[in-house]
Amino acid sequence: MSAMNNDPNGGNLEPTDLEPTDLDRAEYREAVIDLIAVLAVSEITAFERMAADSVLAPTFEDKASMGALATTEFKHFIALRNRLIELGADPEEAMRPFRQTLEDFHAKTKPTDWLEGLMKAYVGDGIGLDFYREISSYVDPRTRELVFEVCDDLSQAEYVVERIRAAIVHDPKVAGRLALWGRRLVGEALSQAQRVAADRDALSALIIGGVDRPGADLAEIGRMLARLTDSHSRRMSDLGLAA
Repeated sequence: MSAMNNDPNGGNLEPTDLEPTDLDRAEYREAVIDLIAVLAVSEITAFERMAADSVLAPTFEDKASMGALATTEFKHFIALRNRLIELGADPEEAMRPFRQTLEDFHAKTKPTDWLEGLMKAYVGDGIGLDFYREISSYVDPRTRELVFEVCDDLSQAEYVVERIRAAIVHDPKVAGRLALWGRRLVGEALSQAQRVAADRDALSALIIGGVDRPGADLAEIGRMLARLTDSHSRRMSDLGLAA
């Protein structure tokens, strides 16, 4: 069954002819487990971070909003963990290889205040999730559907955009600081995503293909990076900030 994956940035990614039965192939199954596992680590750490950042929230309404977002991230984690179990993987073992990379990213991008925390949730996490959505164009329909489900950030986007824009109206001087923070976040997030793919042979093979199936050539990889950059620029524009 051939499926077309709609590019969230407005174009069409290449179709994939992979069936769920491809999970019987060891290399492909390992790649799918890696993809789901790295997303699971991202979601559980996002849950922890949002719960912690709620302490910095200036109002009880903001605390409640952050709590709701954290709850959504936890639900995503549970869905990913359950899928790992369905695939016969030990979630703890599957997630372990990605823990240090994610911890390094969060250590390098620790926000200093409430607004930087919101920016990190929207811009920093957003570029990483875009990358995993791109990878999902090379997986079977069920896996792709799960990836898109957990990468959906519409509710988070509306809340963050509202708060950041209000903060800029209240104090226009914060715009410059947040714009610089956004540039730092996208650089670190892209480095983290590339490191994940480079460190895991199965994920790299999923992207570039092999003798049994096509993958992305250098031109497509270039287009993918351009889409990631365009998506980041749109997020920054939505916030009223320069990319």
